[in-house]
Amino acid sequence: MLNVIKSGFFTTVQDLGRFNYRNKGVPVSGVMDSFSYAILNMLLENDKKSAVLEITMTGPRLEFEADTYIVAGGAELPMSLNDQPIKNFKIHKVLAGDIVSFGKLEHGLRSYLAIKGGFKSPLVLGSRSYYKPLTSSSRIKDNDQIPYDECKDFEPKIQEIKAHSLLRESVLEVFEGPEYRLLTEKQTHGLFGNDFTIAKENNRMAYQLNEAIEGHAISMLTSATLPGTIQLTPSGKLIILMKDGQTTGGYPRILQLSEKAISILAQKRYGDDVSFTLL
Repeated sequence: MLNVIKSGFFTTVQDLGRFNYRNKGVPVSGVMDSFSYAILNMLLENDKKSAVLEITMTGPRLEFEADTYIVAGGAELPMSLNDQPIKNFKIHKVLAGDIVSFGKLEHGLRSYLAIKGGFKSPLVLGSRSYYKPLTSSSRIKDNDQIPYDECKDFEPKIQEIKAHSLLRESVLEVFEGPEYRLLTEKQTHGLFGNDFTIAKENNRMAYQLNEAIEGHAISMLTSATLPGTIQLTPSGKLIILMKDGQTTGGYPRILQLSEKAISILAQKRYGDDVSFTLL
């Protein structure tokens, strides 16, 4: 078991997410930064769907009850093993009784802690991802216990890699959305001719942007949405749906983020700059 001494600001178990239930109103959920997630599971030679801890802003303090191997990465969030600093994107062996903790966030927003074999929270609709309407909690709490399998011997093919550069990127690659062709020339110029800043209203459900483009009076039926769908409100505000976002929406779906762009956006905080480029 992993004993959660302190849970941090918002720590959850996440994997790739749950699929094939959007027609029933169930969001995909899963990791916000799928690029970091894939790298960490690759280093540990885990199944690509193995569950990790997604750590937002402030890290937890964790005690391991059995030997295993871990690796962390994503945001620049310093990590310590028994109060001794250790490197991100490098595999570390932990022994029974060891304690892992995290320091002050330096850059980015979300970090990930992966473990050999993945965390074994309950499967719900084929996924271990936390999502409150389906799972017992929306987040990990102090004194929680999270199962994992003991691993005493593991010889990784790759011990360490250089941290990727997504944290420094601000250009979001997008595809045309279903209602993109309804935009005016002025609206299109507003989308691609300006920078935007992240609003205070940002979480796992959606990111809002402070700046607006020209509004609209388009009337449409509620239609299917995906993580990364960018909706345009009548006032000209942009709402970008994320992994816990609703499955349908009534605003024009003007753009769709690439998976890489979702990972870049997931590491942005209030006031950070972003811009769009059309693929």
